[in-house]
Amino acid sequence: MELVKKVNEIAIEAGKKIMEIYQDESLFQVEQKKDSSPLTIADTAANKIICDALIELTPEIPIISEENKLIEYNTRKEYTKCWVVDPLDGTKEFIKRNGEFTVNIALLDGHAPIMGVVYIPASDELYYGVKGEGAFAVIKGDTKKLDPASYSLSDKGLKIVCSRSHLNDETQAFIDKFEAPEKVAKGSSLKFLAIAKGEAHIYPRIAPTMEWDTCAAQIILEEAGGKVVMYDDPERALNYNKENLLNPYFIAYGKVDN
Repeated sequence: MELVKKVNEIAIEAGKKIMEIYQDESLFQVEQKKDSSPLTIADTAANKIICDALIELTPEIPIISEENKLIEYNTRKEYTKCWVVDPLDGTKEFIKRNGEFTVNIALLDGHAPIMGVVYIPASDELYYGVKGEGAFAVIKGDTKKLDPASYSLSDKGLKIVCSRSHLNDETQAFIDKFEAPEKVAKGSSLKFLAIAKGEAHIYPRIAPTMEWDTCAAQIILEEAGGKVVMYDDPERALNYNKENLLNPYFIAYGKVDN
């Protein structure tokens, strides 16, 4: 657990820099990346803090980050371990100034996450999970184990998490299969955390995401007792450091009884 403590500190440091920029509208310079997604000074500043610190902490472990130049798969496929980083997950929410953005740092062993840290700068909440050691939340200095809700898919009134910025027809059709479901809108990795905390039950993502969007939150939810599985193959968990870093569609669950 010593390594995760260090990574927690790195995430918090990056979060503090993000909040400095968030609280000063004069620094809100938004650019467009090649894929038309927004990029702010906060993304690049947080990325530098995280990458510099990880290189110092574990110089032997390479880094895949949303804000770094993409490394060729011929190189990446040789990685035994690597970091997967999203320095500011929820840039759109950051720009909207609704507080629903996170710092995501995950460690992969092969193609599966074995450690994940998600920090919410706006509320100063820290979440982390380590393979075989559980998942925890640190809120106002209090550390507690995460425990998702137990439920059956036939239960009435299940809380289904939706993206704050994306809700398409396929997702709505999935939600409509449940009896009197309640939609819960969240941005960034907060969707996974809502399930890990037992505040929601299911998160269907039938829309594009990248590996850095999900990796850290996946291991947190898994270690809490939930699961993240492929939409078209519910027996398989999401895996990482693929040739194409685009995720397949997936569904995240708490503790499902059936």
